[in-house]
Amino acid sequence: MITPQELYQWCQIPYDQMAAHPELRAPFRLCADSEEMGQMMARELVDEIQSHNANGEATRAIIPCGPACWYGPFTRLVNQERVNLSRLEVFHMDECLDWQGEELPRNHPYSFRGDMERSFYNPVDPELAVPEENRHWLTGKNIEAVKEKIWAAPIDITYGGWGQDGHVAYNQTRRHPFNQLSLDDLRNSTIRVQDNNIDTIIALAQRTFGTAYQFVPPMSVTLGMKECLSARKVRLFSDTGAWKQTALRVALFGPMTVEYPMTLLQAHPDALFTATEATARHPIGEHPEWDLGLA
Repeated sequence: MITPQELYQWCQIPYDQMAAHPELRAPFRLCADSEEMGQMMARELVDEIQSHNANGEATRAIIPCGPACWYGPFTRLVNQERVNLSRLEVFHMDECLDWQGEELPRNHPYSFRGDMERSFYNPVDPELAVPEENRHWLTGKNIEAVKEKIWAAPIDITYGGWGQDGHVAYNQTRRHPFNQLSLDDLRNSTIRVQDNNIDTIIALAQRTFGTAYQFVPPMSVTLGMKECLSARKVRLFSDTGAWKQTALRVALFGPMTVEYPMTLLQAHPDALFTATEATARHPIGEHPEWDLGLA
């Protein structure tokens, strides 16, 4: 269990000193804002694909719905540089579901498939596009089929963000009162359908629906940490500011813990966190006049 004293210590570290801090437990990169991060994400994924294309290889990638800042830059680079995506195999990392575990309408704000079709796939010139058969969408009914495909060959790269509790994909901190996880349980978690945590629902409601939590999908289907961490490279990004700030501090300076699933990246051989200044800052560190009695 992480203590308030530990959180206070980590949250006081100046954001511009984090990347070179002596107590850093995982690689960290700071960027100015969403525009810079979107360009960075787009360029790095395009370079990954082009490297595999040059060797006549497929690129197998786990791809998130968000952060949204990179879709435009990515599709523009693909079209301008004529990057052939025919060998790109995409495993979508999660999807929201209704209360019966069914897919949402594609125009729902939390239909990840609808968003990705509009922003990630449709803007690409058809002759360069990812083939339909290489787009692996998660639903509540195709778990075994996706699992078989994802383990058929190594994953080259996992792209993603993180949640307010440090969840990667929808691997939320488990809050069930009668069923607690160990680190090994979390590390070996695999594709599943689940209820969303109340704090996840409130965070998404605040972000999109003016905190009308009644409109937020109550369930989800997700790749497990086992699938996400299986990639040769893992790259997590966030530009969403306040509700990601503390999770980032725990991931960079705290121990591996089931309280914050993203801390498992500390043990990955090629992982990197990237955050904007707004996400890397923390109000505790910027208000030394606050006396919380935890120093």
